Amino acid sequence: MVALLRGELIKTLTTRMLFGYAALVVALAIANVLIVTLSHDLVTVSDKQGAIAGLTPLLILFGVVGAAGEYRHRTAAPAALAAAGRRGRLLLARAGAYAVAALALGTLAAAAALALGLPLLSREPGPGLGSSEIAAVAAGSAIGAALCAIIGVAVGALVRNQVVGVVGTLVLMFVAMPLLNIADETVAEVTPFGAAVVLAGDPGWHTLSWGAAGLVLAAWTVPLLVAAIIVEGRRDLA
Repeated sequence: MVALLRGELIKTLTTRMLFGYAALVVALAIANVLIVTLSHDLVTVSDKQGAIAGLTPLLILFGVVGAAGEYRHRTAAPAALAAAGRRGRLLLARAGAYAVAALALGTLAAAAALALGLPLLSREPGPGLGSSEIAAVAAGSAIGAALCAIIGVAVGALVRNQVVGVVGTLVLMFVAMPLLNIADETVAEVTPFGAAVVLAGDPGWHTLSWGAAGLVLAAWTVPLLVAAIIVEGRRDLA
């Protein structure tokens, strides 16, 4: 298992996709801070925390593209052969590798958001952010990114098609979620997207606590990964 994880880590950390996502998450983190802080009066602690909250649901796409790309580039079958047919362990190692990479990406994005956002927020009226709120954003962004990447790997392994996986994720994220949030905010918050946003430090929704959001996101991650492992073990990779 250690050898499989090492191999998947090497493959994940040496692809150009990782550096593209690193640039993307940093750019989006900076853009989010600038848009929120410059376009709104941030008076409450919740408002200020929301301005620097991470954008962790985007890391689902990172996992989807990477896992589904194994089938597009026809590397899934050779990888399974190299793993002596242990597809479940291979997929678990792949999920672990993407979780590690996403953990780094989430930390990088949080660092960029905090470095830019904290000086800007210090000029806003009202109470400032305490160390607990800042820590919640930093830790939640990193942990949430890792869990979202695992979800993405599971989805990518299930659909095996990058276009279907990416388009489906974007539709859920930017079309279905806003509609669901309007219809029932409580239900929206316990979806993977809603829980990831709360875990990343955005207190805009009020049903889940920070810790509960982490548990909800983990509760989505585990069964999706188990389902992907089961399906992967039964399908023909030829």
